[in-house]
Amino acid sequence: MAEVGLLPFARTALQVATAVLPPYRSRFSKHQFTQPQLLAVLCLMRYEDWTFRETEVRLREHRELRRVLQLGSVPDYTTLYRFLKRLDEKKIDQALGEAARRVRTVGLRRRARVAVDATGLAQGAVSTFFMRRMHHHTGQPLPWRHWLKWLVTVDVDRQLLLSQTARRGPWNDCAHLPALVETAKQVVPIGVVLADAEFDSERNHTYIRQQLRARSIIPAKRGKKTWRIHGVRAEMRHSFPRRQYARRSLVETVFSTVKRKLSARAPGKSLFMQLRQALLLGLAYNLYRL
Repeated sequence: MAEVGLLPFARTALQVATAVLPPYRSRFSKHQFTQPQLLAVLCLMRYEDWTFRETEVRLREHRELRRVLQLGSVPDYTTLYRFLKRLDEKKIDQALGEAARRVRTVGLRRRARVAVDATGLAQGAVSTFFMRRMHHHTGQPLPWRHWLKWLVTVDVDRQLLLSQTARRGPWNDCAHLPALVETAKQVVPIGVVLADAEFDSERNHTYIRQQLRARSIIPAKRGKKTWRIHGVRAEMRHSFPRRQYARRSLVETVFSTVKRKLSARAPGKSLFMQLRQALLLGLAYNLYRL
């Protein structure tokens, strides 16, 4: 995948942010920075995996970047932090969908093939090598730490995110599939939904086939009590469409691209900030694909 420079990325981020956010939050705002400008700066932060302080320093050093973002002055790192803290999650979803709609769809099918899957994001920059060395020298079990679970709906043909959410893991997210797919449906018509066995349930099959009017391909879980399987799950068990399901693996390509090209972290001292950082990472990826 071709690399994207800072200036084209910042220009695209500002265009998408302007399409979904009003210039100011209220008429009492200071009118020093617009909301689209601040959101574009935050996307740039996630694109380069900067901290809030690093973002302020880089903007001060880069005159052309400030010109592209139309910044008369550089926002303080506390300004960026507070803006992210009050940024509505729905606005991030709207920007994610707006970026996906701007990608050219010439030659692609009318109804998209989507895959629902999840991956883990680190909460900080602690080296895994350091953790293994600590365990080797002390002989003590490593302290248990929760991690962030990032769930996404991916258009496997265009390699774009259509919807996303995040929560603290480990957790079974089978019940989250309808909400994710419903949000993705607002971006593009859906024809096939692919998911792994974590999302296997008759309720999910029923929602996709009866309400979404799409085809669901989800492998049935293996277990001893096979007599309980019925309906579409039984159909998946007896005649599973492996060839069509093979396209689901492309969601792993998206996860690999995000973690190699952008970041594998969702930093933050609070869970709330970690969730916002994960959602910004998804938005930065779609802008990167633009």
